[in-house]
Amino acid sequence: MSIQSASRFESLHEVVRQARLNLNANAWDYLVGGTETETTLRRNRLALDQIAFRPRVLNDVSKVDTSTAFLDHKLQLPICIAPVGSLETFHPDCGAAVVKAAQAAGVVMMLSSVSKPGLEAVAEAAPDACRVFQLYVRGDDDWVDDIASRAIAAGYDAFCLTVDTAHYSRRERDIDKRFVKSWRQGATGFDYQAALSWSQIVRFKEKHAIPLILKGVATAEDALIAVDHGVDVIYVSNHGGRQLDHGRGTMDVLPEVVDAVKGQAKIMIDGSFLRGSDIVKGIAAGADCIGVGRLAVMGLAAAGEAGVIRVMELLREETKICLGLLGVTALEGLTQAHLCRGAPTVTEPSVLSAFPLLDSSR
Repeated sequence: MSIQSASRFESLHEVVRQARLNLNANAWDYLVGGTETETTLRRNRLALDQIAFRPRVLNDVSKVDTSTAFLDHKLQLPICIAPVGSLETFHPDCGAAVVKAAQAAGVVMMLSSVSKPGLEAVAEAAPDACRVFQLYVRGDDDWVDDIASRAIAAGYDAFCLTVDTAHYSRRERDIDKRFVKSWRQGATGFDYQAALSWSQIVRFKEKHAIPLILKGVATAEDALIAVDHGVDVIYVSNHGGRQLDHGRGTMDVLPEVVDAVKGQAKIMIDGSFLRGSDIVKGIAAGADCIGVGRLAVMGLAAAGEAGVIRVMELLREETKICLGLLGVTALEGLTQAHLCRGAPTVTEPSVLSAFPLLDSSR
């Protein structure tokens, strides 16, 4: 689908609806599902819904800027397209389409190590994009060194280690359908991820001259240890509710991480960020960049590269309007004073509750 054709999507609801129509039951449930009872998944959305805004008025907001700087790039929106495995499940152009869209939209793309077409091919597809490579550790130190060296040679701006997957969770939507993702069929080396420890973080920092991101930090204690080990970016995440069940929503975790880090590292966060207002809440609460995974993939499933671009356009429009209505002209103007925690919720939280016009029964 062309960019012009994708512009027929006038709202994010319409993108999500088209993605649902285009995907089979296995792919859809893999995308929207969580682990076991899906409590963590719902708490991600609940944590965002329980934050209300405190707008200020009578400020000149005739011009509003949504741009920011991250990893030495000027971004048009403080978004990183979060790493999602098996992108080929959702569109044949998979990672290449997503990175091209990220380049066009002026956002970051983080490539999962279990998505095609691989780190070099993705780099070649969009050489000017802000790109991060995310790794699940499936081999020894030499194996990690080889991949890190390849990422550096391919011009990636940062390297990410996911640290919340010591054991693969029970994702019962997939189990119920006996659906096994392509990258897991015959895969080996899972014990290396389980054995990952802080000593390997020290080793990586000593050996590789590339900014290091740790994805899956969920406490102030681990954020402090990460800072002490020279980690450049703390990524607050619970894997979209897909790993530990009964975890906290990431926006409930963020304040303690911000307080612990005290500006010594950049902070990313993901977890049910689906609207422009969600982006604004995350930045106001102290994050530097917001991970958007499921929604970006829904754009991919709906219309390929053009669909991802359209998602980013709509998020930018929502973010711009939200900033203006809060009385600020740029992301830098956001503070904790614009937020009020503990607001009553008005919808039952779910993976799709940010889109109340949808029939989310499936």
